[in-house]
Amino acid sequence: MRDIEQKLAQAEHEAEAAMQAFAAGYAKTAEHNFARVLDALRAHKISENHLSDSTGYGYGDVGRDTLEYVWADVLGAESCLMRQQIVSGTHAISLALLGNIRPGEELLYVGEPYDTLQKIIGLQGEAPGSLLEMGGKYRAIDVDFNNLDASMIVAAIEPQTKILAFQRSRGYMWRQALSLDELGRIIRAVKAAYPDIIIFVDNCYGEFVTEQEPLFVGADLIAGSLIKNPGGGIAPCGGYVAGKSDLVERAACRLTAPGIGAEVGCSLTAQRVFYQGLFMAPLAVQEALCGAEYTAAFCKAMGFPVLPEQGAVRSDIVESIQFGSPELLIAFCRGIQRYSPVDSYVQPEPWDMPGYTDQVIMASGSFVSGSSIELSADAPIRAPYIAYFQGGLNRYHAKLAVSRTFRDMAAAGLL
Repeated sequence: MRDIEQKLAQAEHEAEAAMQAFAAGYAKTAEHNFARVLDALRAHKISENHLSDSTGYGYGDVGRDTLEYVWADVLGAESCLMRQQIVSGTHAISLALLGNIRPGEELLYVGEPYDTLQKIIGLQGEAPGSLLEMGGKYRAIDVDFNNLDASMIVAAIEPQTKILAFQRSRGYMWRQALSLDELGRIIRAVKAAYPDIIIFVDNCYGEFVTEQEPLFVGADLIAGSLIKNPGGGIAPCGGYVAGKSDLVERAACRLTAPGIGAEVGCSLTAQRVFYQGLFMAPLAVQEALCGAEYTAAFCKAMGFPVLPEQGAVRSDIVESIQFGSPELLIAFCRGIQRYSPVDSYVQPEPWDMPGYTDQVIMASGSFVSGSSIELSADAPIRAPYIAYFQGGLNRYHAKLAVSRTFRDMAAAGLL
């Protein structure tokens, strides 16, 4: 027992040093992004009038409309659809893709799409309204994300290809997140050969991690969730689609109806929390990155493979930890739940979560249900049993939760 105590103490020491070594870099990025957010809010002359709610159709909702102008500026977009009625990141991605593909046109994905997108495309189950059911086409390109070959991606494009799609974060895969440098390099090669193709990027977990967003490096359309990075842990719901105006308008018509588009959609929740969430988002992401750095160093010191490793360039807030057994994986997720501020007494169990092919265990004792910018950990119950750890509105929560969880695992004889 003394040996494991010494190992845990040494891991905590190494993790603290690693986090401190990179905290200044994350602070610099957060300051840059915060300046961009503040400048956008000031440019649109936000006042108390913008922070209220609305009812009914939502015609003339100045708070909603102005917030979308602000978001467009922050993301480098011509237009932005940011709505409380978008229920998740998956919903936002669905609007972006299905709103812009007609029958006979193809969605070409770089890598395997995230689990929940399989049903949107029509690859799993028989959910009505999928891409394939509506007459669209689909292919995926098998790629090595550690060594993306631009020429191979260009060669895979065919005349019917309408959208080339990228997933910035790793999903439930053991790979690095896609860096914006890499993304920009690929986009330049693709656009040189096919200037009219639509480049779509699933931006979930990536907002404010770097000083740029995918639209800055040539993407045409992006989508994400407000209960992840851009909501700052304050937004209680919502999602966004941003990019070129005509593409965003098609997504808006998919959300509401043709001819109505973005003109309607009331703000039942006061807009204050969405403005304030955006205002706080760069700092929340900075704290999540510091927590991820601590977790990477700690888990590696305890003998578990991690991705990214400490000090690696990060393009999302997710830290992947490979546990090698279902017992360790489940124990880790239960520990993160146990050291949460909400529902700490609840014990997560693997379950058949809608949209996933494997059972999933999810720890998320958050103030906003399902929030991934608040501290959470989730995993499909499949080999090699990888936990996907993300968020933390302050780094101290991540430190305490990870360290105490491992001490509990040691006390239970699991380490």
